[in-house]
Amino acid sequence: MSALPTSQLFDPSDPVFRVHEGGKLGVHATSPLRDAADLSLLYTPGVAQVSRAIAADPTLAGVYTSRRNTVAVVSDGTAVLGLGAVGPLAAMPVMEGKAVLFKHFADVDAVPVCMETGTVEEIVDAVARIAPTYGGINLEDISAPRCFEIERRLQDRLDIPVFHDDQHGTAIVALAALLNAVQVVDKELSELTVVVSGAGAAGVAVSRILVAAGVTDVVVVDSRGVLGPDRDDLVAHKDELRAITNPRGVTGTIGDALSGADVLIGVSGGTVGERDLMRMAPRAIIFALANPDPEVHPVVAARFAEVVATGRSDFPNQINNVLAFPGIFRGALDSGARRVTEEMKLAAARAIAGLVEAPTADHVVPSVFDDRVAPAVAEAVSALVLTASR
Repeated sequence: MSALPTSQLFDPSDPVFRVHEGGKLGVHATSPLRDAADLSLLYTPGVAQVSRAIAADPTLAGVYTSRRNTVAVVSDGTAVLGLGAVGPLAAMPVMEGKAVLFKHFADVDAVPVCMETGTVEEIVDAVARIAPTYGGINLEDISAPRCFEIERRLQDRLDIPVFHDDQHGTAIVALAALLNAVQVVDKELSELTVVVSGAGAAGVAVSRILVAAGVTDVVVVDSRGVLGPDRDDLVAHKDELRAITNPRGVTGTIGDALSGADVLIGVSGGTVGERDLMRMAPRAIIFALANPDPEVHPVVAARFAEVVATGRSDFPNQINNVLAFPGIFRGALDSGARRVTEEMKLAAARAIAGLVEAPTADHVVPSVFDDRVAPAVAEAVSALVLTASR
């Protein structure tokens, strides 16, 4: 934490702080309360009839309460944006912002739930205990590797969708962009050599979805080098990742991994040097997604790659999770899905990619303000659920 006085850390007159003053969320009623008759319907005595009905048939909660359209945005503040472990209070503005995006893009009511961090078991238990209020759980900004176990345990324990957006939102949109980028560079997805720089939450999910989509040669690199057969220092999630990647048994540094590679996807926050980028194949693709400072600056990346994408809004091809998570939850809530499956993630990526009719080097993903995106993703997710239920 900074030792500077609070007055030197921010300027209350700055537009950024002014727009956040009082928070970015409020509560509104969906039914009018005008008189005693309304009161008797909305609250006592009328509400008792609804409670009795739900007690007899819990599925009615999805009809007669806000649960059917409400998602909890859960964070313990241990991995907030690029700020790190700033804690639950400092995470609140980010979670409020996420809730605004849910509402704006998919009309999903999202509620920030920022909690003190604890053990995996404590967080899982806390979320499970509040889950009856919500139709879905969006996990956000929870540090790796804890986030993997937290998501897995909640998926096993709950009968509502649990989705860690830092993992899967990034992966879905990255795949969508890659599906269109390969058209631009005239290559086949199944023939690509892809290097993923970063083996944290996003790196794991990106690598897994690429393999599921048919990319047969994915090489993952962490801060110590390639996840190769020579590494005996790997924690569990990295060892599991190694088992499904690196079929050629590459070892060494990121430069070794990039030798002849078609694609670099950066989700690490580190820096990839020009000497290493020079080793990539012709007509390469670089997605440098660290925010606010990409692993490779777009101007530099353009010297080595035909298609370049970042996580930033001030350059072409923004890989932004908002293209995925609103539609994912809209579709899951509408269809009554109990979990977000791997098939849903692939379908969402294809739906996003399909909205770009004629991909170019500067246009491989739709704009975050393209109002077709969330409905298209929701429809793709719902269709899978409804097909499976027949």
